[in-house]
Amino acid sequence: MSNFAKTLRWAAVAALALTAVGVAVSWAPDVPVAQLEARWAPPPSQFITVNGQRVHLRDEGPRTDAEPIVLIHGTSSSLHTWDGWADGLKAERRVIRFDIPGFGLTGREPGQDLSVPAYAEFVKAVLDQLGVQRAVVGGNSLGGEIAWVFGVRHPERVSRLVLVDAGAYPFPLDTMPIGFRMATVPALKPTVRWLMPPGTIENSVRDVYGDPSKVTPELVERYRAMALRAGNREALFERFEQSPIGALADEVKQVTQPTLILWGLKDKLIPPAHVDRFLADIPGSQAVRFDGLGHVPQEEDPQATLAAVKAFLARPL
Repeated sequence: MSNFAKTLRWAAVAALALTAVGVAVSWAPDVPVAQLEARWAPPPSQFITVNGQRVHLRDEGPRTDAEPIVLIHGTSSSLHTWDGWADGLKAERRVIRFDIPGFGLTGREPGQDLSVPAYAEFVKAVLDQLGVQRAVVGGNSLGGEIAWVFGVRHPERVSRLVLVDAGAYPFPLDTMPIGFRMATVPALKPTVRWLMPPGTIENSVRDVYGDPSKVTPELVERYRAMALRAGNREALFERFEQSPIGALADEVKQVTQPTLILWGLKDKLIPPAHVDRFLADIPGSQAVRFDGLGHVPQEEDPQATLAAVKAFLARPL
C-alpha cells in the first residue's frame, strides 16, 4: 500500500472517529413528558384538556378578579418565564399562564397548526375552558405577537395589551440565537430529536439576556428540559415554517386596546427600533425601554418590568 493510500485510510478512520465522538457528546434524545413533570410541574401547576389536548397551566390569585391577567411565553420558552410577574401580581390579581402548543410541557398534537392565528384561537379556547370572558393579555416575543393578534381577532375578549419585545415586523434571521437558526435549516430536522450539540442551549439563553452573567445553571437546565420534551424540537422547525416572520405586520394597525410596550434595549433578536413602529401603528400606545435588559426583560428583571406594568394597569381606561 502506498503512503498516499495509507494517509487516506488513516484520514478516513480519523474522520469516522471524530464523527462518532461528535455524535456521542451531542446525543440527547427526546424525554417523555412524564419524566419532566415532577421537576417542572409541581403545584400550582395543573393540566387541563383543551380541544382534546393536555395543556400545562398555572392559574393563581383571586377568582373574584373581573379581568384576569393572561401571560403568553415566547418561542422555546414556557410559563416559567413569568414566575417573577406572577409572584408580584397574584396577591391581588388572577394570573393565568400556560405552555402553548409545541413548547414547554404541553407539547403538540400530530399535525397541529402552529401558526400565529392558530395560537390566537388556542388562547381563546383556553379562556373559554376557564370561563374567562375578558382579560388583560400580555406576551413576550412570539407570545407578544399572539397577544396582539388575539386582540385584533377577538377585541371583545381583551381589555388591555402588554407587549414585551413582541413579534410583529420582519427582522434579519442572522440575529437569532444558534438554537433558533438551527431550526430554520430543514436538513437538520431528521436528526434534531436525537442530537443537541453541547452549549447550544446555554449559548442561546445567554444570547437573549442583556447581562449573560445572570444566566444560571438552573436556568439553562430549565430551558434544556423544555427543549428535550418529546416532540418540541421537531415542533420548533414547524413553528418557523408555519409562522413566517413579519407575515402579519399589516394587522398591527387594527389593534384598538390600550397598549403598553416594554422593550429591553439590549435585545439582539428583535431590534429595539420596533418600539417606534408599534407606537406609530397603535394609537395611544405607550412604551417603557430598559437600558440593560435583553429579549426577555420580564425574566431578566421581573421587579423593574412589573413596576411599569402595575403603573399601566393602575391608570383608568
